[in-house]
Amino acid sequence: MTRAERLQALDARAEANILMLDGAMGTEIQTRKLGEAEYRGDRFAGWSSPLAGNNDLLNLTQPEIIKEIHTDYFNAGADVVETNTFSATSIAQADYGMESLAAEIAAEGARLARDAADALEASTGEPKAVCGAIGPTNKTLSLSPNVEDPGYRAVTFDEVREAYAEQAEAMAPFVDFFLIETIFDTLNAKAAIKAIADLRRSGAVDAAIPIILSGTITDASGRTLSGQTTEAFYNAVRHANPWAIGLNCALGAAELRPYVQALHRIAECKVLAYPNAGLPNAFGEYDETPEQTAALVGEWAREGYVNMLGGCCGTTPAHIRAIAEQAKDGTPREAVKPAAAMRLSGLEPFEVAAE
Repeated sequence: MTRAERLQALDARAEANILMLDGAMGTEIQTRKLGEAEYRGDRFAGWSSPLAGNNDLLNLTQPEIIKEIHTDYFNAGADVVETNTFSATSIAQADYGMESLAAEIAAEGARLARDAADALEASTGEPKAVCGAIGPTNKTLSLSPNVEDPGYRAVTFDEVREAYAEQAEAMAPFVDFFLIETIFDTLNAKAAIKAIADLRRSGAVDAAIPIILSGTITDASGRTLSGQTTEAFYNAVRHANPWAIGLNCALGAAELRPYVQALHRIAECKVLAYPNAGLPNAFGEYDETPEQTAALVGEWAREGYVNMLGGCCGTTPAHIRAIAEQAKDGTPREAVKPAAAMRLSGLEPFEVAAE
């Protein structure tokens, strides 16, 4: 299928079914128990700094493992997978001295996901899509990393925008969506949105590639790390005209539910949710079983809160298979059509209605 045909088919499928996103990439990589030598491969055997933990580098050094993980998620029921490019920006790769490799890592990550999707699409006849995963980077534009200097920033808006532009342009030939995800700082997300808008205007990427946005509610405060409520976050990014908007990471399904409900009430587009497999234990691991996670998010599907479900940290192909089973009888959410109003956002939403 062409990208246009695939998107049309997914839109049609979403009218009657809950679409399935994949689960965690990092969790699956951890099960392979890769060491420093596997991360380095032959190409980076002599690299001057440690590379273990740079999961995106595996696109270059262990491509078959990454492709296998994508295939496992498709076989578990995913309609859409995310590329292994969460940290494939020059800003994030600077931790490993690999800034110059960011674009290559991003392109290869997208190509591997595309190859896996095309193979499953050919064998099943069903659309299998790829989201170009764009993570938040390891630097924030809204908060100072120096408690003694609140006005200090480790990076500028333009530097973040340029890093995102490089990543998005590298992935564009292979992806069906750009997924700006795990948004803890809305200003970083705005830099990514601006980068994609610039690329569209210049013709560097196909303007028909939709954007998906997914924020992160960091704790029981119900706010992102940069302080916004779910409603304020939505108001801040709705101008991007996303294909879908949702929430992922930080919380398990039980804790995430009220914020998914908040998006359900206000979003003018599709809603997605991909929570963690519960909250991490004392060792940073996730204990929630596939059946437990699926039972919780299955309620959202049956209650008509969402259009797409998946999993974040701690989830596996088994979780996605169980969620897909729970969601198969779900009712896809219908987008709301609110009355015209000026909707603003600070830390809280603010609406100026016609009256």
